[in-house]
Amino acid sequence: MPKQVLEQLETPALILDEARMDRNIERMRSHLRRLGVSFRPHVKTNKCIDVARRLLETPQDPITVSTLLEAEYFAAHGVKDILYAVCIAPNKLDHVMALQDKGVRLSLLLDSMETARLLAERARATRRHFDVLIEIDSDGHRSGVTPDASELVEIGLFLEGAGIPVKGVLTHAGSSYDCASIEAIRAMAEQERAAVVLAAQRLRAAGIACPVVSMGSTPTALFAEHLEGVTEVRAGVFVFFDLVMAGLSVCRLDDIAVSVLATVIGHQHEKGWTVLDAGWMAMSRDRGTAKQPVDQGYGLVCDLDGRPLDDFILVGANQEHGIMAHRYGKADRALHLPVGTQVRILPNHACSTAAQYGNYKVLGPGREITATWQRFSGW
Repeated sequence: MPKQVLEQLETPALILDEARMDRNIERMRSHLRRLGVSFRPHVKTNKCIDVARRLLETPQDPITVSTLLEAEYFAAHGVKDILYAVCIAPNKLDHVMALQDKGVRLSLLLDSMETARLLAERARATRRHFDVLIEIDSDGHRSGVTPDASELVEIGLFLEGAGIPVKGVLTHAGSSYDCASIEAIRAMAEQERAAVVLAAQRLRAAGIACPVVSMGSTPTALFAEHLEGVTEVRAGVFVFFDLVMAGLSVCRLDDIAVSVLATVIGHQHEKGWTVLDAGWMAMSRDRGTAKQPVDQGYGLVCDLDGRPLDDFILVGANQEHGIMAHRYGKADRALHLPVGTQVRILPNHACSTAAQYGNYKVLGPGREITATWQRFSGW
């Protein structure tokens, strides 16, 4: 079969730079080895067994998922130690039990007495065992019980009394995505660590073993200076990185491993626009860099080798049309690339951009496409 090169692809296409991805994975793994904690990578970003095989040293390694479809998919590929890191809803317990019947060791998450009672009722009715972690709110970003709340110990004691041992505590410092400096990220990492460790200590003081102490976000995982008291770290977007991570100085632009290949289909010369065949359906509507010092619009435009084209971004996006222009609106500096010219666009948020596609076109040396890796979406 003849080799395919980047320029031969129909667009838009999702490009995965294999060398950059491998470098990103090794960066995270080596950092966590130095800190002496185990790693439970989050697979919600990649949703692809070929990528996961680079993340996992053996099929017995643990993973984190954000949907039960992810759990189904990775279990079917032999990964059985899975943490479902979203608070469990009662209408998903039949699915959970079906996964258990397939040999999956699926850990569940909750953060309220209400959910604990519902889970205990189902456990009694079905004579089932559930592995449960309690979610801790370490930064006010989303769900979780605060580490000093009386409800934390109440939930733990109730679960234990209902015959559901508390496997551990878990937190996610999503506010790290709003940090203004690396120093602030380091401080957030310590805040995250201290909160989840305090929660574990309080449960242990109440006689609850709480063996797992889990934390993680890509920024805090990479910039934590120590993780005393933490047993495992979860992170996911580091595999690909994106413009939000670059805007936080968590990575460089040339660390970003995913991009969207697009083609010039027209111009609006008087406006300084170059029109591409990649709109928000190709890039997603995520504007995560809008609140950062440098707003990258709907994505940063690069040449075919992944080098940024000066200050050209997607300033606008319709469903199938992307509007490429100078970020400061300088029409006299427009790049009037000929129709048919291809460019690569770095995404704001790798998770949401990748979700628009059914596969990755894997990029090797010399613009060669070395493989097509399937991915999935949905719940």
